[in-house]
Amino acid sequence: MKTTLRISCTVMLSFFCVLKSEKCIVQDIKIANPYVAEGEPLGRHCFFYPTPDLENTPYNFSWYTSGNETPITKDPSSRIHQRGTKLWFIPARYEDSGLYECVIRYQNSTICYRNRIRILVVNDSAALCFNEKSSYNQTVPKGSAAKIVCSNTEDLGRELDFFSVRWYKECKAVQQDGRVFVLQSYLVINNVREDDKGKYECKITYTHLGNQYNVSRSIFVIVKANEPKKRTEILYPRNNTIEAELGSKIFTMCNVSSYRNSLNSITWKVNNTPVNFLFNGRIEEGFEKDFPVEGAWAYVVPLTINEVKNEDYDQRFVCQAGEVAAYFLIQRPPKNILGLIALVLLIFIPVLICALFKIELVLWYRKSCHPFLHKKVSDGKIYDAYVLYPKTDTQDCFALKVLPEVLEKKCGYNLFILGRDDLPGKAVVNVIDETIKQSRRLIIILVPGFQTYSISQGVPEEQIALYNALMSESAGLKVILIEMGKIEDYSSLPESIRYIKQKQGAIRWKGDLTKKHSYSANTKFWKKVRYRMPPGHQISPELPLVPTSLNTTETLVSF
Repeated sequence: MKTTLRISCTVMLSFFCVLKSEKCIVQDIKIANPYVAEGEPLGRHCFFYPTPDLENTPYNFSWYTSGNETPITKDPSSRIHQRGTKLWFIPARYEDSGLYECVIRYQNSTICYRNRIRILVVNDSAALCFNEKSSYNQTVPKGSAAKIVCSNTEDLGRELDFFSVRWYKECKAVQQDGRVFVLQSYLVINNVREDDKGKYECKITYTHLGNQYNVSRSIFVIVKANEPKKRTEILYPRNNTIEAELGSKIFTMCNVSSYRNSLNSITWKVNNTPVNFLFNGRIEEGFEKDFPVEGAWAYVVPLTINEVKNEDYDQRFVCQAGEVAAYFLIQRPPKNILGLIALVLLIFIPVLICALFKIELVLWYRKSCHPFLHKKVSDGKIYDAYVLYPKTDTQDCFALKVLPEVLEKKCGYNLFILGRDDLPGKAVVNVIDETIKQSRRLIIILVPGFQTYSISQGVPEEQIALYNALMSESAGLKVILIEMGKIEDYSSLPESIRYIKQKQGAIRWKGDLTKKHSYSANTKFWKKVRYRMPPGHQISPELPLVPTSLNTTETLVSF
């Protein structure tokens, strides 16, 4: 009994999950012109706008007759079928009028879209030469050169034979002469007159599976007074070059700025011949698009070169827009580009390594070349560094214990620390002055909120140290600033320290005086300190670092 109940619950849960997954977001899509004449082919897109996180998610796409859960067939031989994401009626019949739904189901997601469009098929015999319901208005300026467009045929694709286009006005075939003539799928009218207004219709042959159908579009032409003419300008190409490899594909476009209907046509040409008459489809001109831009109109005509061949190089591909023209040339890309990239990498990578690992490289070099550097150190200095620090318990520990433990015992440097290496009874000012002059570095320890480095307080040690740090730099004395915490504001410190901080920065201590790891000379902090210390050592780590006799100390002080 329990097993049966468990199975029933599982089935019901799965059923409700399916229902949940089929809950779609429903939208009604309004088409600007939902009408189509009976007997003509019709292709309709289904537009939807997925959320950004679903833009690249695979999906399944199906068309349905509204209220019917059986998808429309994808068999192209069927009169009504789905091809790609379009719904096709080849041809449309009066009874096809109604609502149709497209459903987009995303894989691994419960989100889907169900969009509806309305299609109206007109079978009125009066619409045989002009369909009022599905007509388009087109306004042309009087006295201009106008181009009447056989509108909205893009959905039918390349199965349209534009060279079969036939134009009618007021149900009669248009008589072509020097002023009125057919160019590709357009009807061109030069020097537009008032009597050029009226009802026009274009008919184009559409072929599908060997069967031919008529496609018609009704255009109502309105003639209005002249607008100020804008000079036609080709924005691209600009007699420029395009680099492309042999066998590659190029997609570009001619971009023209002008007033609407103020130019005859836009055509891509090679040697004064339209590209569509050449190259057997290898090079193709696309359909013209137009849209308003800042009081004028922009016209765009694409050009696709499906495969670049040798004869295309240095050939002029000309965009002809009325009386103006511009071109582009195809050139081979430079062959040494890979070599140039390799050279740049060859230079850039070592520079990057040096920038990222500068301290480690310098310390390794000092260690590897230590005997050579040791012999060269003969500058007459006694100490590697003089240590200046504020007198607090924490800083006494750092200056008197941590610094000697690492820099003297582990790195072999010789430090002078006031309070450890001086003897009572000696003139402190004289000892400090002479000792700093005999030091290669001055280590100044800074503490947040501690202001004893102010010259105005008159502490002799500080005055002498800071004075020698600035005045003796040319003689070889360099300053190392160590921060015992983050110092937000240097304004309370002497100008000399602010100058040094701005010039070379400071090293911040982030260690713990109680942790053994903080005493390792290979931590990042100590590597930075060692990098700024002198490269050669004056004494061996095995020698005593603290003066042990009166005579030794007196010798050091009186040097």
